[in-house]
Amino acid sequence: MANAPYFMVSNRGRTKGEFNDKRVDTLAYFTATTQATPKKLAGWTELTAAEFEKALMALTAEFPMLPDDQNTRQKHLSLFVHGYNSSWTDAATRYEQIKRDLFDKSDLGVLVLFSWPSNGSPAGYLPDREDARDSAAQTAELFVRLYDVVTAQQRIAARSGDAAKFCRAKVSVIAHSMGNYVVQKGLKIAAERLNSPQLITLIHQLAMVAADVDNDLFQKDRPEEADGSLMANLCYRIGALYTGLDEVLGASAGLKHFGKRRLGRSGLADANSTWDNVFDFDITEFLVKKNIHSAVFDSPKALAILEKILRGIDRHHLTD
Repeated sequence: MANAPYFMVSNRGRTKGEFNDKRVDTLAYFTATTQATPKKLAGWTELTAAEFEKALMALTAEFPMLPDDQNTRQKHLSLFVHGYNSSWTDAATRYEQIKRDLFDKSDLGVLVLFSWPSNGSPAGYLPDREDARDSAAQTAELFVRLYDVVTAQQRIAARSGDAAKFCRAKVSVIAHSMGNYVVQKGLKIAAERLNSPQLITLIHQLAMVAADVDNDLFQKDRPEEADGSLMANLCYRIGALYTGLDEVLGASAGLKHFGKRRLGRSGLADANSTWDNVFDFDITEFLVKKNIHSAVFDSPKALAILEKILRGIDRHHLTD
């Protein structure tokens, strides 16, 4: 939705009216107008969870109902989860840029920032990984609340027989770098809390950008309760954008004692033994060769591929 307000959820602590890099156990919800300065917390208005939900539902209720043959034009309610070494202002700056260059420009829908307490320091890799893991419970809380809202809306529509009351938004997630680890652990907890639901897709499209997770995460020979299996169950489709040029992820792999390669640098370990709704895509040729770890967001051609993934274009036609 062009010129939609800014929305943010965070589990960061606060010092003197600004976010810090400490984690708190409760989520805080914010909105800001397009005329505000979203890089300063004073430019945001804090809402209750109910007020935040109401504001988002009011916007998605304005989304058009489209016939099945126009499925790729359906608008999105999307969550952006930033990565490692991101201060709150870094996260807000990247969120604003993605909202402007992708969501507003393409009239894709509404984008929400989830800002977890990354330390914003290259020396903070291991503490960031701990913060990412410890943020899983709050991330799961977001996913469970979303599940409850979507299922309630679908039940209302089913009971009334009024198709116009069905949820009008596709739900998607864009995760960057270690933000993918936040999503991985959050979806695992959400699946466990929801008893691994089989009858509803929680997330239509999960776009994993420069994912700092194991590249064998989605192997089908893993137990049903494994992280990748639960993620594949909750998501309609998962697309991982990778490039072998990502030296940040090369360094990340070197810090792992178990030596697994990173999904965002090497792609899937074995695409033939991966869940059918998971695929990878080598984004290298579409990147501007600068700041490679986040170049997908800075390269218009790469953003166009990301948009096609979110819209649900078949994986074999992303470059058409």
